[in-house]
Amino acid sequence: MERLQQHWYRLSPLHLLLYPLSLLFRLLVALRRLLFRVGLLASVKLPVPVIVVGNVTVGGTGKTPLTLWLAQRLIEAGWHPAIISRGYRSEGDASAREVRKDDSARTVGDEPLLMARRALCPVWVGRNRPSVAQALLQAHPECDILISDDGLQHYRLQRDIEIAVIDGVRRFGNGLLLPAGPLREPLSRLREVDALVFNGGTPDIAEGFTMSLQGTRFHNLLDPTLTRSAADFEGLKVHALAGIGHPQRFFRHLQQLGLQPDTHAFPDHHHYSGDEINPKDADAILMTEKDAVKCAAFASPRHWVLQVDAQVAPPLFNLITEKLSHGR
Repeated sequence: MERLQQHWYRLSPLHLLLYPLSLLFRLLVALRRLLFRVGLLASVKLPVPVIVVGNVTVGGTGKTPLTLWLAQRLIEAGWHPAIISRGYRSEGDASAREVRKDDSARTVGDEPLLMARRALCPVWVGRNRPSVAQALLQAHPECDILISDDGLQHYRLQRDIEIAVIDGVRRFGNGLLLPAGPLREPLSRLREVDALVFNGGTPDIAEGFTMSLQGTRFHNLLDPTLTRSAADFEGLKVHALAGIGHPQRFFRHLQQLGLQPDTHAFPDHHHYSGDEINPKDADAILMTEKDAVKCAAFASPRHWVLQVDAQVAPPLFNLITEKLSHGR
């Protein structure tokens, strides 16, 4: 799979073989959407507004930081949000469940566990999003709005607002659909969403909103009360690891902070072993929040976590509140 992903951001002779499959996938995507539109496949309307945060490409674009940013803004505006997610690559059963801070990433997924530990609002996971949402609302009747993390293609759940997050640097790779390229849906799908958010880079269109990930302080994985700045690692042998959709984004962030670590990239949602996160020559090992929720069992005082938060152009929330007010 990892080798295939490397081809998604270029064109090679392999695409001559994969392109017919890409056309078939496009046909199946269009047919599925049509069946939902005409009602042959059922969708569920919830009693509260639903905001979907997703993308049209495979891999990380910054959906989770944006979801947390949106939850925080909604709380400040007087809403009581909750977050639902599938819990990608989790090994728990498919039933709906609330994510607790002491859960295992293997059971609930790394991103839902990260969001639950931020303690902004309830976070629930399960493969059937309408069932997850209904169970959440029954358990938390105070919640008056739901955010579906990575739910753009989950048409069984009706939505009031759609936000598509785009990697502002990598964009759409070679522009082809799976398996020849990284696209889950044709780029024309982006014309239907309510907002396009570009994580890094510069938006192509005037209607796009900018987003960046900001963070300068590291906390110790075993003792979060201990914090350091990048300058505190000067003169040390530093390693950095990342098992996210685009590890180079994390490594570039560290370089912008003045660090030059030895880097170790792993597949997205990778489940680590002790040897993988403990380079013998390292004085300090730096990682993302998403990786940290899976590494505590193998960690030592050498492990430090960089928390990043989304900084988003203010007009985005103005657009969201305007649409919500029209729906009330």
